[in-house]
Amino acid sequence: MSVQSDFQEKVSACFRPWQRSFQFWVRAVDIYTGYKVFQLRVGFEKNAQKQEAMWERQHEVAAEKIYNMCSDLGGFFLKVAQLIGKPDLAPAAWVRRLVTLCDQAPATPYNVIRAVLEKELDQNLDELFESFDVDPLGSASIAQVHRARLKGDKKDVVVKVQHPGVQELMMTDIHNLQAFALYLQKIDIKFDIYSLTKEIEKQVHKISVYALFTLIIYCFSLARRRMGKKDMGRSSNTLSIKIGYEFNFLREADAMDRIRRFLYENNRKSPVMVPRVIRDIVTRRVLVMEYIDGTPILKLGDEMAKRGISPDGKIAAVARQNILKSLSLAYGQMILRSGFFHADPHPGNILICKGAEASMHLSFSSFNQVALLDYGQVKDLPKNLRLGYANLILAIADGDATRARESFKELGIGTLSKCEDEQKEMLKLARGMFDTKLPPGVKMLQPFSEESSVKKIAVEAFPEELFSILRTLQILRGLSVGLGISHSCAEQWRPIAEEALYNAGRVTDIDMKRSHRHRARRKSGK
Repeated sequence: MSVQSDFQEKVSACFRPWQRSFQFWVRAVDIYTGYKVFQLRVGFEKNAQKQEAMWERQHEVAAEKIYNMCSDLGGFFLKVAQLIGKPDLAPAAWVRRLVTLCDQAPATPYNVIRAVLEKELDQNLDELFESFDVDPLGSASIAQVHRARLKGDKKDVVVKVQHPGVQELMMTDIHNLQAFALYLQKIDIKFDIYSLTKEIEKQVHKISVYALFTLIIYCFSLARRRMGKKDMGRSSNTLSIKIGYEFNFLREADAMDRIRRFLYENNRKSPVMVPRVIRDIVTRRVLVMEYIDGTPILKLGDEMAKRGISPDGKIAAVARQNILKSLSLAYGQMILRSGFFHADPHPGNILICKGAEASMHLSFSSFNQVALLDYGQVKDLPKNLRLGYANLILAIADGDATRARESFKELGIGTLSKCEDEQKEMLKLARGMFDTKLPPGVKMLQPFSEESSVKKIAVEAFPEELFSILRTLQILRGLSVGLGISHSCAEQWRPIAEEALYNAGRVTDIDMKRSHRHRARRKSGK
């Protein structure tokens, strides 16, 4: 009977990619043709307000279809939902519908998880753990986590286990999205993604997932701006973020240790908590780490309400501000001092520690209140780009348009000006791409509006190594907006950037003193 079951499972595994591909293409074609047919229909309506109303209804229909596709296919497509649920990229109707899907990855049954654990650890689960929660704390597209306690230990741990077969299915999904993106390039848009698609064909340890997502989202966003009428320019470089760490927990454990050591050794108190890896219980598909008790940042408002704290009061405002400053400080240090950083600060990876919650009734000033989880996506930035980015941070913080333009050239960001006031728009573009603070009176950026700097200055080339910084900054900005805080990471990171350039010999003592005097005059209003 076991032989027959094993045979059936192998046959099923062979057909699963084909079945998954069929499901994707049926749904993707339906969504795409829906927009194309709608384009023809909306063209007969001359009233601008009615056109906008028609677009909104079309987006709502498409949002429901995208939601169903991502929910039914699960796994990798939950990452699609996570990324396109961003207000600065997708239509509002998509965001409203998809934001509820990000934390709904189906869990692998416990008996399967137990089998994976015992095979990976080569040990009976009952011999290793004093207790092991059957129900997972959470499940994501690649793995799920369980709370447990090791034998002879008094503290709980978290056991992260990779879903069986997830890597093979993810490659299937990537190839399907790759083909879909190439079709869009050929039919609807003028954007060179050939180098990107070649990058995707490389081994799964260097997948360009989020770059591909962003291009596809960009295409759909252009659809509502009447596709074909806008010149998007050309990109000569690939935009990639390497996420191979997500499939190899040995590498993720190394990344977690490296970042933890850097933050703890370079601060009296680390701005964020990083879980400690239990080194002798780590394999390619299993990762055991210390358990950190806390509240997910998305549920912080509910936790405050339980404690009788008004979400609109001063205590809550101070708490949110300290959370964001601590998180932002950690990223400034990782990116500008080390170059090796956690590249996925989405809300699901941010925990407000219980000890910090207790101080909410006071000032919430503890610098260890935030825990940063999940080190499956990290980036090691080359020194030249790290220093080039530090120079750009100074330009943004000081409002130096000339320095911003020079920094773009140093970083290899190729631009083509389409406006008269190029320097002003270049600075606006730099702030929009690499800072978290929104302009006064602006609640969200509209990168596809006619007044957007992206429209006035075309980005023709963008180094793939910078994509992870760009994405990290966009997520931090979304978090800032979600917390209701206007925060400039460039202003906070300025001293760190200046220090990095000073240590590299690119800034002198005289430059530092002149800069400090200039900033002092700006603060005093002179």
